Amino acid sequence: MPNPIPVIINGAAGKMGREVIKAVAQAPDLTLVGAVDRNPAWLGQDAGELAGIEPLEIPITDQLEPTLGMAVQERELGVMVDFTHPSGVYHNVRSAIAYGIRPVVGTTGLSSEQIQDLAEFADKASTGCLIIPNFSIGVVLLQQAALQASRHFDHVEIIELHHNQKADAPSGTAIQTAELLAEMGKTYNPAQVQETETIPGVRGGLAAENIRIHSVRLPGLIAHQEVIFGAPGQIYTLRHDTSDRACYMPGVLLAIRKVTQLKNLVYGLEKIL
Repeated sequence: MPNPIPVIINGAAGKMGREVIKAVAQAPDLTLVGAVDRNPAWLGQDAGELAGIEPLEIPITDQLEPTLGMAVQERELGVMVDFTHPSGVYHNVRSAIAYGIRPVVGTTGLSSEQIQDLAEFADKASTGCLIIPNFSIGVVLLQQAALQASRHFDHVEIIELHHNQKADAPSGTAIQTAELLAEMGKTYNPAQVQETETIPGVRGGLAAENIRIHSVRLPGLIAHQEVIFGAPGQIYTLRHDTSDRACYMPGVLLAIRKVTQLKNLVYGLEKIL
């Protein structure tokens, strides 16, 4: 049996980070070698115990670069899974690529310019990198259905709903969905009237090709998205609801295994399915 893939989890103490700890610990072909989190409340705690499983003898540290340096010493190519914060993710990914560690990025909020820069950096380093706005297979299916529907509907709006601890809006999934629809070669929502917003922003944010995105943030939500198509006499609604973050783990594990085979940056789960 080949050596297991060494995995560092950055953002290990967060809700997604803890799920990834459990998933990696239970996968026979992966091994957790580092757990990084900037929250001082969790420093020194065992990553396994923090995630609610058996001790893994991997303490939580706030030092990313030394952890990357340690992972380089492993026999197999290492992978960094990043579920951190939009303000730091760009630096995290550049650091990982510089060390030859393959990033799998679930943190959203990267600008298109930052993604392009990281793509060029990964190319020069011949290092695989996966940026995945959403690891759910159901979201990929929703997006594929939306692309089919866009051939028959000229009016569409996107509503995304998340917990109120999410730092960026709109969600990376909503942005990606709008980008995919915009690539279909048409402009949506031809104007019927001259609209006036009496409260600025009430009609949502305007993405490419005149697609509106609306963001909702409330406690009690996890991650949800609707793509609503309209035509005279009918409405077609596509919706995906997340009830447990465990639904993302098959996609995360797939990405960890696939990224070691890549030599460049790939954006979107659908590219590796």
